[in-house]
Amino acid sequence: MHLTAVTFAICAFATNAQQLSSKLTQVKDFGPNPRNVSMYIYVPKNLAAKPPILVVPHWCHGTAQQAFEYRPYASLGDQYGFISIYPDSPNKADQCWDVSSKETLTHEGGGDALGIVSMARWALQKYSGDKDRVFVTGTSSGAMMTNVLVGSYPDVFAAGSAWAGVPFGCFAGNGFGVWSDPCASGKLIRNGSEWAAIVKNAYPGHTGFRPKLQVLHGTADTVLYPQNFKEEIKQWTSVFGVSETPTHTTMDVPLKGWTRTKYGPNFEAYEAQGVTHDIPNQADLVMEYFDLKCTGNGTVCYSRTSGP
Repeated sequence: MHLTAVTFAICAFATNAQQLSSKLTQVKDFGPNPRNVSMYIYVPKNLAAKPPILVVPHWCHGTAQQAFEYRPYASLGDQYGFISIYPDSPNKADQCWDVSSKETLTHEGGGDALGIVSMARWALQKYSGDKDRVFVTGTSSGAMMTNVLVGSYPDVFAAGSAWAGVPFGCFAGNGFGVWSDPCASGKLIRNGSEWAAIVKNAYPGHTGFRPKLQVLHGTADTVLYPQNFKEEIKQWTSVFGVSETPTHTTMDVPLKGWTRTKYGPNFEAYEAQGVTHDIPNQADLVMEYFDLKCTGNGTVCYSRTSGP
């Protein structure tokens, strides 16, 4: 892929000064992993009795270590008892994720997606995790992978949060490292039904629950153009069978100039006015959407079984 070196700006909005109870650890044998994606995991010292799992795929030109350092989810895991997983791309040319191959875009088909899913499954078994509370969030290429994982593996994930990505299948092509200029530049335009068909064809036998999703995008993004935000809205509203007309609109949330639109209970979108591809991650927003501050104690936390 040819995402420019936006790593520095993406990282600039976060701090690596985390006071942690544990350390990032590599796991080398965790199940089916046809593309040799590397697994790194953070398990807090005070782990919840039935811990949720948060998967954090990095951006292009980034690494698992950088995602760990420049996002606060490890320290938040210390506070709330959830596990975070940081996959590392095998694509050493640019560290971008495989979001293009037929394998990764197919349920149990292979590609980077299957390797990442194997990590979540391993952690659930190893730490008696909550299989109904597995989440994924990423920026740029990590946001593309977020779309891929909630689309290809609706039986694994409870929700996703995608920051400056593209629709599921937008980069589809012949291979694992395909760059799509038509998609990146916002020229790949389909109607909602066409986009939804790509998602549903990833797992034709799937019925029932689909992970809820939030997508966020800057209006001044010149790497993955803002049209991709509009295409994501068309895709996922159609997948969920709701109107492209928002049910609720809120201005200046979570930051001034950002607009949140909700489309029923399972999909929401944030348009960030004047923001480039270097969209500032808002961990509190992600935590709230995934309900990761909920630790039970008589309270029903969001999960695949509780619903929105």
